[in-house]
Amino acid sequence: MHLVIDIGNTLVKAALFKESKMKEVKVYNSVNELTNDPAFYRQAHRCFVGSVTDDIHYTADILSDFKGLDFFSPGRPMPIKNLYKTPETLGSDRIAAAIGAYSLYPQNNVLVVDAGTCLKFNFTNKNAEYLGGAISPGLQMRFKALQHFTDKLPLINFDNNFNKLIGQTTEESILSGVINGIVQETDGIINEYKKLYPDLTIVITGGDADFLAKHLKNSIFAHPHLVLTGLNEILKYNS
Repeated sequence: MHLVIDIGNTLVKAALFKESKMKEVKVYNSVNELTNDPAFYRQAHRCFVGSVTDDIHYTADILSDFKGLDFFSPGRPMPIKNLYKTPETLGSDRIAAAIGAYSLYPQNNVLVVDAGTCLKFNFTNKNAEYLGGAISPGLQMRFKALQHFTDKLPLINFDNNFNKLIGQTTEESILSGVINGIVQETDGIINEYKKLYPDLTIVITGGDADFLAKHLKNSIFAHPHLVLTGLNEILKYNS
């Protein structure tokens, strides 16, 4: 078996794969926490890491005892053609999510909505060409930005059950603005893609995927581990 690790801005996700089959998934708060779980990671004989942080050297040091340790890099061969104009700036999570989705829906126009720390859109056409997408603030980032960049607005905790349009208190107004805003933004962007690609397949992933999927008007497929799946596909393609 081999271990695939996705180091995000908030969490570290790791999965054990046997070929294309995901055997086990775990989520950690840090790489250190992962390395304190040897019963999990020592089942693997190879390790492939994708990271959106700048702590690659630190991560490499912590994981140095892994045999077959390898890191994602923009220049390595991919199972889809990357047409992004600045591939060196493209996050491993974005291209991996696109590859993961395309492996599930080959020969389709596939739009991935990744609802995590950031809200990301990644598009791959039916010819297996990754074209790019969009990045905007995720749910928690929007709440934190309102508090950080104003003098009087409080930091509001996300309420999964909130469903009002008209906020009648400052807390409700923030909840309405953030929640309805991100839902309308996501549906709106999907609709714009569907004008260009009527046969579009839409896949959602990320920490806030379940919440967002319940509120979208568009029909979508939910896959919680697209990035890990995509990293595994890259590893397999380079084996």
